[in-house]
Amino acid sequence: MNNHLVVALAYDHLCTFEFGCVTELFALERPELDVDWYQFAVCAIEPGPLRAAGGVTISAPYKLKLLERADTIVVPGWRDMNELPPEPLLKKIRAAYQRGARLCSICSGVFVLAAAGVLDGKTVTTHWRYAAALQERYPHIRVRPDALYADEGQVITSAGSAAGLDMLLHLVRCDYGSTVANRVAQRLVLPPHREGGQAQFVPRPMPQDEGGRLAKLMDWVREHPALPHTLRSLADRAAVSPRTLQRQFHDATGMAPYEWLIRERVGVARELLEGKASLPIACVAELAGFGSEESMRRHFRRIAFTSPVAYRQKFGNRAIP
Repeated sequence: MNNHLVVALAYDHLCTFEFGCVTELFALERPELDVDWYQFAVCAIEPGPLRAAGGVTISAPYKLKLLERADTIVVPGWRDMNELPPEPLLKKIRAAYQRGARLCSICSGVFVLAAAGVLDGKTVTTHWRYAAALQERYPHIRVRPDALYADEGQVITSAGSAAGLDMLLHLVRCDYGSTVANRVAQRLVLPPHREGGQAQFVPRPMPQDEGGRLAKLMDWVREHPALPHTLRSLADRAAVSPRTLQRQFHDATGMAPYEWLIRERVGVARELLEGKASLPIACVAELAGFGSEESMRRHFRRIAFTSPVAYRQKFGNRAIP
């Protein structure tokens, strides 16, 4: 990671929150980590002054030429999904892709990468409000409207706004390992992983949760993932009928209770695989509540898009230099 240069794009009518996420992750010095942290720079894609959301004016010190030596380029949203980005920018992005630079987008920033032609044949995501338009406009792209982020190796895209933080932490995890990524997340007061997808954030009627029963039930299940939970046992604990519990879970999370439980167990398995390098896979499956290695492998691959062994190899604790 020596001298790994991350470049964020800046433009007129900049999306302030997404841009702030990028600078928070990569621009701050992090001496407490004792690693060779990223270099960070901001590149203006057009002449200034650049006006940003909230009345802020930004003066970026670098021009498009900087993209020629960037290792990672982040598009922090785009001002209008119906506006074609300037051709000089698209040309630089295509050249960066050809030489192997990593390209990342937050929210509507995916439209910039799509316009550059670097997403054809790839699986991507964006804010749920833009997913249908992206798929219709670029039929050669596979859009996952429910994902918080989609990793295609050289190209990583995220859903709206705060999902950019999930993606950026994922980049840190890929580059430095889970120990460093978890410490960065701790400093940000964020979970290292968020389970589920953006479907849980799509507007829907607020769930009726009298006395916080559902929230208390979820907290209790998270504390006891290895117990043999069933729909009936969960409903009994929440003092509601199974049908009511199913409705409340769907209203609150966009998922059925069983799917939510499986994702929570996958989350437990991830933490164990990251932090307990010597723990046998069979013990991980038992502690996470799967009952068998085969069951854990099946659900883990479906949700995490990899096997438990491969996940441990990639994200298991690494010695910090």
